[in-house]
Amino acid sequence: MPETILIMNGLNAHYGDFQALYGVDMHIDAGEILAIIGANGAGKTTLMRSITGLLKNGANQILHAGADIGGLRADEIATRGIAMVPEGRQLFPSLSVKENLMIGAQVGRKGPWDLQAVYKLFPILEERKDQQSTSLSGGQQQMVAIGRALMSNPDLILFDEISLGLAPVIIKDIYRALPGIIGEGMSAIIVEQDIAQALKVSSRVYCLQEGRVSLEGASDTVSREEISRAYFGIE
Repeated sequence: MPETILIMNGLNAHYGDFQALYGVDMHIDAGEILAIIGANGAGKTTLMRSITGLLKNGANQILHAGADIGGLRADEIATRGIAMVPEGRQLFPSLSVKENLMIGAQVGRKGPWDLQAVYKLFPILEERKDQQSTSLSGGQQQMVAIGRALMSNPDLILFDEISLGLAPVIIKDIYRALPGIIGEGMSAIIVEQDIAQALKVSSRVYCLQEGRVSLEGASDTVSREEISRAYFGIE
């Protein structure tokens, strides 16, 4: 049986008085790619922020490798081996491509990912390593954001809207690189608006609808009808 590396037990999340997640139960196993789908406002980004410590959670609502991480700071969670490629990339505009990548290495975790490994995965980044990061195309900036996360050598990497705003050919290139990333023994959670792409690359899928899990299943067995009902809350 595969090792379960992350468990969410009745996860609730709030922004002040507004509740965004209601009793979410999920898990992800080692080496697995998990897809999270749902309409805008369903709670997908809130889930990512909760896992990475950008939102505080109650005791024992999120367990990583058996340990309660709900009260940890974001930097402490990164040190434990969880990294995120955030929506909108969020690169440091004053820094070069190489300098942005090196920020990921400050976590200090040992592993296979260093500058040369990232450059091998995305050769264009080595060619442009001294350029200001925000002078790159959207797709190249996304590669920098992915490389920065990999440089922390996580065992779990989260992709929040990985294809948002990118041309289809660039999306295809980035998804083509995923097997090489996960092949290093990593697990991944992918938040994706493109349902077909999410199902294609993942082994299991969860659908969120108004902050609740409305569907869970194997990506290759859930039907379009089931997804439509879960996505839009149709009975």
